[in-house]
Amino acid sequence: MYTFSNKLKTFSFVLMILGALGVGYGFMTSHKSFEEVEHLLAEESHHGGGHGEEAAHAAPSHDEHATDSHEEGHGETAHAEVDEHTKHIEHVQHQIANRPWSALYVAAFFFMMIALGVLAFYAIQIASQAGWSPVLFRVMEGITAYMLPGALIVMAIAVGSHFLGHDSIFMWMNPDVINPESDHYDKLIDGKSSFLNLPWFIIRGLIFIAGWYAYRHFSRKFSIAQDTAEDKSNFKKSFRISAGFLVFFIYTESMMSWDWIMSVDPHWFSTLFGWYVFASMFVSGITVIALITIYLKSRNYLEFVNENHLHDVAKFMFAFSIFWTYLWFSQFMLIWYSNIPEEVTYFVTRFQDYKLPFLGMVVMNFVFPILMLMNADYKRIPWFVVMAGLVILFGHYIDIFNMIMPATVGDRWFIGIPEISSVLLFAGLFIFVVFTALTKAPLLVKGYPFRKESEEFHY
Repeated sequence: MYTFSNKLKTFSFVLMILGALGVGYGFMTSHKSFEEVEHLLAEESHHGGGHGEEAAHAAPSHDEHATDSHEEGHGETAHAEVDEHTKHIEHVQHQIANRPWSALYVAAFFFMMIALGVLAFYAIQIASQAGWSPVLFRVMEGITAYMLPGALIVMAIAVGSHFLGHDSIFMWMNPDVINPESDHYDKLIDGKSSFLNLPWFIIRGLIFIAGWYAYRHFSRKFSIAQDTAEDKSNFKKSFRISAGFLVFFIYTESMMSWDWIMSVDPHWFSTLFGWYVFASMFVSGITVIALITIYLKSRNYLEFVNENHLHDVAKFMFAFSIFWTYLWFSQFMLIWYSNIPEEVTYFVTRFQDYKLPFLGMVVMNFVFPILMLMNADYKRIPWFVVMAGLVILFGHYIDIFNMIMPATVGDRWFIGIPEISSVLLFAGLFIFVVFTALTKAPLLVKGYPFRKESEEFHY
């Protein structure tokens, strides 16, 4: 039985406290006044900043207005320029206020998707009756314990950003965008309002979470019951519900990715997006399985796990890194080649304002795993897999960052206190929940039919 050490427990609490303090600081410093934002843009203009330059050009001085006010035509133009200037300041003000909400949401979704990816991987192992992986089942079950709190937190932030953050993340939640009499009316979003509306968004989310949790609850229950059972009835039940869950998962994961990520850009859509998010969550989940397995084995808790098991997990890390890259390139290439304005704007924004993270994640999620994990021998070296895994996880955090931030904060992005603190907060919570769950049952499944095959597994 695994014992949650006081050192690790303290470490997780320290991460949560530091993260909470940093998140609080991020929210406190994100509310800039109109004058502060105007001054910020003026400084950027002075130093050659793009937005500041535009704001400076769009803002004629009060003296200019006084001199030319007798000319009606010029006066109208000047007033239009002032209106544009004011709108631009308010837009940037809103983007700055959005940043802590977005940083919190990115980190919350990232850790939730790790647990959800592991849940899908676990179901695949049972449904396919894999013989190599049963010795890792309890590690997977521990990680999936975070799925329920993680998903509920994501939902809470999404809804909270509407009521407390003035639609910081999802612009379609603003009732003005579907009000034809409002200045903010958006015909395209209004056309999607039968699907993109808050009550239906919450109902769908709760259905997703309830289905995922039901599978996790019963599969865990059958797994533990099988340890002391005299027959294979619990194994058969696990097999049946795993097969059913995978059908439910493939639909709900796609819809979840539309709701929780793609709808931050409600004017844009991609038919590949569900698969793209799935690839990211799957490889991240498998990577965390490898990292926690290596940690537990280093503490002499998984003596039945050998280098062959590590090799196979690392092989999945490598394979799904390639799969992610295939989907990334397919989505990018098709949209770039067709060059349809309402589609290509998604990538134009990311190339203009997010070139470093957008292209950098391709290096971290594709080039680095290829170089590090292609060799079979390297997959058996724990410190090598840890190093590759940490880079892959950071790369997929940046992937989620690139999905959310351009639509919510525009070019006002930066990886600073709000972003780092949000990661620390949820990393601490993730560690606490996962390692607490690991203490609730023996780390080796006892009555599973393929246990012996898994223990003796050799590649």
